[in-house]
Amino acid sequence: MKHVRHFAPSFFLSLVHVCLAQANYAPYFFDNGARSTNGNMALLSLSEDTPVGTLVYTLNGTDPEGDPVTYDLTYESGSKRYFSVDKNLGNVTLIEELDREKEDEVEVIVSISDGLSTVSEKVRILVMDANDESPEFINTPYIVQVPENAPSGSSIFKIEAVDKDTGSGGSITYFLQNIHANKFTIDRHSGVLRIKTGVTLDYEKSRTHFVVAVAKDGGGKLRGDNKVFSATTTVTVNVEDVQDTPPMFIGTPYYGYVYEDTLAGSEVLTVVALDGDRGKPNSIHYCIVNGDEGSFEISNSTGAISVIKSPNQLKKEVYELKVQASEVSQEGVISVHAFATVTIRVVDLNNHPPTFYGENGPQNRFELTMYEHPPEGEILRGLKITVNDSDQGANAKFNLRLVGPGGIFRVVPQTVLNEAQVTIIVENSAAIDYENFKVLTFKLLAIEVNTPEKFSSTADVVIRLLDTNDNVPKFSSDYYIARIPENSPGGSNVVAVTATDPDSGLWGELKYSIYGTGADLFLIHPSTGIIYTQPWAVLDAEVNSKYNFYVKAEDTDGKYSLAEVFITVLDVNDHSPEFNENIQEKTMIIGSPVKIEAIDQDAEEPNNIVDYSIMQADPANVFDIDQSTGEIKLKSYIRSLDIIHNITKNKDCIWSLVVQAKDRGSPSFSTTAVLKIDITEETLHKGPMAAFLMQTKDNPMKALGVLAGVMGIMVLITIMISTAMFWRNKRSNKIMPVRRIIKKRQTPQTRTVRMEWLKFKRPSNAAEKFVVEDDAKSLQNENSNNNVQVAPVPPTAPLPPPPPALAPRVDAPGWRVPTVSGSLTPKYINKQLKKRGHGSAHNALVSELKMKFEKRNAAFNEPHI
Repeated sequence: MKHVRHFAPSFFLSLVHVCLAQANYAPYFFDNGARSTNGNMALLSLSEDTPVGTLVYTLNGTDPEGDPVTYDLTYESGSKRYFSVDKNLGNVTLIEELDREKEDEVEVIVSISDGLSTVSEKVRILVMDANDESPEFINTPYIVQVPENAPSGSSIFKIEAVDKDTGSGGSITYFLQNIHANKFTIDRHSGVLRIKTGVTLDYEKSRTHFVVAVAKDGGGKLRGDNKVFSATTTVTVNVEDVQDTPPMFIGTPYYGYVYEDTLAGSEVLTVVALDGDRGKPNSIHYCIVNGDEGSFEISNSTGAISVIKSPNQLKKEVYELKVQASEVSQEGVISVHAFATVTIRVVDLNNHPPTFYGENGPQNRFELTMYEHPPEGEILRGLKITVNDSDQGANAKFNLRLVGPGGIFRVVPQTVLNEAQVTIIVENSAAIDYENFKVLTFKLLAIEVNTPEKFSSTADVVIRLLDTNDNVPKFSSDYYIARIPENSPGGSNVVAVTATDPDSGLWGELKYSIYGTGADLFLIHPSTGIIYTQPWAVLDAEVNSKYNFYVKAEDTDGKYSLAEVFITVLDVNDHSPEFNENIQEKTMIIGSPVKIEAIDQDAEEPNNIVDYSIMQADPANVFDIDQSTGEIKLKSYIRSLDIIHNITKNKDCIWSLVVQAKDRGSPSFSTTAVLKIDITEETLHKGPMAAFLMQTKDNPMKALGVLAGVMGIMVLITIMISTAMFWRNKRSNKIMPVRRIIKKRQTPQTRTVRMEWLKFKRPSNAAEKFVVEDDAKSLQNENSNNNVQVAPVPPTAPLPPPPPALAPRVDAPGWRVPTVSGSLTPKYINKQLKKRGHGSAHNALVSELKMKFEKRNAAFNEPHI
């Protein structure tokens, strides 16, 4: 029994222990209060401008057993999901924009679970306001009708705007734009629109006012910044008319006219008055207060004023009527008045236009014949014109003017009252030109000045001009350029000159003539102006290729003008090339060319360009000729007499060539000649210089070395002389004049002495009979084939212009003497000397040249021993 009692308590304790071990406690959220950012989200509040994606809260709880917990958010059916939660971390993120104006609180069921037990709580999240709404006007548009007599300061309308925000963001104040420019004010809190104090509305000045009202909230935070929103609306204020303005006359001042032919009862003018209140105008009643003197009446309803007497019964020239306009209400009561003055003038009727008169009465055409270019300021006395206007006063005042070519004539007087004599005066004499106008036509116009009718009349003025000789003949050009071939026969036309004289009749007929130093070979037709050559004239471009002279055109009164004529004679190929010698004999040293020359006397290229060729040679293929220069040389393979002896059996080596000189003209002319060439290997005569030249002919560097040595010695001598002169002058303390040194120099020997030893000799050759003989003057080597060290002849100067008729050409080649061998022939004689056989100077020159030629030719042909 004791054992049983002991077992019972221990069993109970074990059973309790097992029950406790098997129990599971639910997890729970921490409640950290309203300002906490973690816990169970109780009392959480969020601003509606919280950005989507923001971490807004962290769910936080625990499990009593220490098991891990998870979190979750659920919503009631149909509710929008604003948040999402991280199940493990409990981070709650905003996933939808909040809008307090649509939903100011959000219900969310938050839950925590330890895997076995889940605890859920419903929490309510408050959405706080942000200033994200703008004020909005309600009951728009705002249109207000206000009578124009509404007192200043009175309220006329109330505008209203609402803002869905709360707090300062939902409070609204009102104000007007351009407060200083309009007539209204607004209460900033109530929105009541009033007329400004001291301001009244006036329908007649402005019937509608547009007032821009602004509603502005009190501002508030929005996404961290303070924002203020506003809205505008327009209030249209229509002003209603009230009868508060008297009538007004329009079209003032009023003037009327009664003319001499106006009938009694005729309407003179109409006055018009309108009610100043245009919204609801009253009708107008008219009456004449005074000034009519029983002569005028007015229509009460229309305001038309009429004359009731005939014009000849009116006692005054000017009437001033005082007219009253009164408003008549709808009840027929005449109320406010307005007054106007009407001036009516009784005037003469303007029923006569200005009229032109001639010597025999009214006339509308006047004619005159006169010479051109009258003196300026001259009066056209042949025109007898009078103008008249029969009206009186201002109706008889008119202006005169000429209508036509301007600036030629002027009319006097320009303003006329009643009547005047018309005078026309020359203003521009140069414009009165028969060549431009045979007839000048004008309109003489008279037009009234101050009348409403502006009556006018016209008359034709026709002036016929007579011609005078006032023009000088004029050539179509200041100069004429012509070309004519030199082979043109006498009487050939060269050029036609043209001159004109616009004068008529005999004054316009011209006669042509030419004069001047270049006109001797030419004539001109006196009436046609064709210039042609004299029948006997022979043009030659080689003699004179340029002519210029003057041509004159003259009218019958002796008035004339000049032009210059330039004539160029064109060269024609009319000369053949001519060799300098009729029969030429040349000596050719092997290795040196010989040269032939022919001259073509044509004046221009290509007529005077000569080409050379070998027409015939026996044997052939021995010589070459330069086509342009005429140089003849042996073929390149012929370098010695032995080669020539192998070609031909003619041991004396004299060759005959037929050479041709041909110009390039069209047609082309040519000349042939027989040329004898003696080929030799010539050696220099014995002597120091000759021996040296022979030794150095194959070694030019040696010759240059010797030359350099000689020049060095000369420089050294010059230095020594200069040094000696310097020391001498230094001792004498003065510098000797240069001329003393020059005087001490010895005169160099003449060229004849220096050249004596330079002679060529060929012992066994036909050329031996010719030796060099120095003349007083330097001899020119015509063939350019000698090796004599002679000072070169300077080149011939260019051809000058054609010489005078009796002077020979300065460019004719001089007499030439062969320097080695050959025949002596006369120099080329200028063709001009052949042509000009007249004149004593010319004949004497030809005779002298002929005698020299015959003398030298005879001496040359004498046999040499």
